[in-house]
Amino acid sequence: MAVEAKDKLLLACPRCLTANRVPAERLGEDPKCGKCGAHVLDGTPTALGDTTLDPFLQRSDLPVVVDFWAAWCGPCRAMAPAFEQLAGAMKTQVRFAKVDTEAAQGLSARFGIRSIPTMILFRGGREVARTSGAMDSRGIRAWLEAHLPR
Repeated sequence: MAVEAKDKLLLACPRCLTANRVPAERLGEDPKCGKCGAHVLDGTPTALGDTTLDPFLQRSDLPVVVDFWAAWCGPCRAMAPAFEQLAGAMKTQVRFAKVDTEAAQGLSARFGIRSIPTMILFRGGREVARTSGAMDSRGIRAWLEAHLPR
């Protein structure tokens, strides 16, 4: 489903989780949160946890890709720069978030995370795709583009 230029998108602020309505044609203009003034699409992955993941997913009309990772995981640390690079490059198409599986063990159990890194793509708050294992930026982008609406 393509977004028409006249449409307004709901986007959660990465800092305060306030829902912001942003005209689709203004996504590239660095919109700011109406409550706290933070950049809504700041181009960096948003750190989420047990109490913040659901509100972030529910308040985002853009697809959200979540990287489930842990600090002790070598492949997770190796993939992090590529994930961060794509967060900036694709910020008007996809929201990027990270969940530390050590800090948010309830989410890890809820989503059945058996190995890390695991990325899950959500649309409308629902899981639409999942992949496990470290990837470079080209691999992540190809995986995302295969599952994004055209």
